[in-house]
Amino acid sequence: MAKKQTSTTQRGQVKLREKKLADGSSSLYLDIYSNGKRVKEYLKLYLVVPNTAIEKEQNRQTLAVANSMRAKRELDLFSGKYEIGQPKQEGVRFLDFYRQMCEERLKTPDTLGNWGNWHSCLKHLEIYCDEFTTFDDIDAAWIQGFKDYLNTAEKDTRKRGGSKRVYAFEGLSQNSKVSYFNKLRACINEAFEKGIITKNPIRGIDGFKQEEVEREYLTIEEVKKLAATPCNYPILKATFLFSCLTGLRKSDIEKLTWGEIHKQGNFTRIIFKQKKTGGQEYLDISEEAVAYLGTRRNDVDRVFEGFTYGTWISLELKRWALAAGITKNITFHCARHTFAVMMLDLGADIYTVSKLLGHRELSTTQIYAKVLDKNKQAAVSLIPKISD
Repeated sequence: MAKKQTSTTQRGQVKLREKKLADGSSSLYLDIYSNGKRVKEYLKLYLVVPNTAIEKEQNRQTLAVANSMRAKRELDLFSGKYEIGQPKQEGVRFLDFYRQMCEERLKTPDTLGNWGNWHSCLKHLEIYCDEFTTFDDIDAAWIQGFKDYLNTAEKDTRKRGGSKRVYAFEGLSQNSKVSYFNKLRACINEAFEKGIITKNPIRGIDGFKQEEVEREYLTIEEVKKLAATPCNYPILKATFLFSCLTGLRKSDIEKLTWGEIHKQGNFTRIIFKQKKTGGQEYLDISEEAVAYLGTRRNDVDRVFEGFTYGTWISLELKRWALAAGITKNITFHCARHTFAVMMLDLGADIYTVSKLLGHRELSTTQIYAKVLDKNKQAAVSLIPKISD
């Protein structure tokens, strides 16, 4: 394998180094030191574990390219074209813009979980690029490079072992990759909308595919059992069953006001903006759901006064479910899953169910169709009896 090189100039020092990744490969970067300051410049080049002659040759060529990049950076440093602390290009700095988006999400209390995902992604972006990266630097190759980085990135799973701290590292989960890439997409889209960039480099680049997870839901019979079972907190019973009958998220139920409840002919309609997406929604609800609204008050009053989502809900839901003879590990969000599956089970078409749930993409709703596939059930029912 070709030897990695180090160069020292009158202005500083440039070293080619490698960072070991979870799969055994290495990410190459330049360790640049000048005037008492140090910066890492990741090259988006990787050395694989060489098991074949072809892979050894691949590593040799990769190192040759990396050393060429090191030599160019050395020349820039020597000629004064590159200084640590000097922006690469004029323009808005990417990490500063991304951090501002993080802070905007921190201001909204109910999005703390979402803010955590944004902040986790930030840690990886700080490794992938540097403080002087501007939006002028970001193109399709840069974005693809971040995807490649996420495929080899590690998460820190530190655990205490007795009196000592045990350090363990493992690769990112598929859902983490999906989330982090979507955060980058949202950031670049925002920059495009604000006119910071005139072309959107992330358009046409596919993200990671969501890993399918089991969606817990209740059957209609189980919902009936809950309705017939007393709950220690009547407000919890009312809101959970209302969600089962409407598909509304807990965040939208929590902020729902009487001013958003309207009478449209024979139907009651909720006109509201989703807290999660900001989308304007028009949701007609059944008379069964209307019964849980209670007595109408002033338009500014909360419909479900006293309902505030907190960690206590999970425990109380489990107690209530057990009292009803239900052993499923349900959460409040299971009510939304229940509504989706119930609608499909009752014969509603998937497009209509998608609109009722406020989904932007039909593919999001199709997940529920996989949970309840009557065509498959009908198909296996065709198998004849083969034994007496």
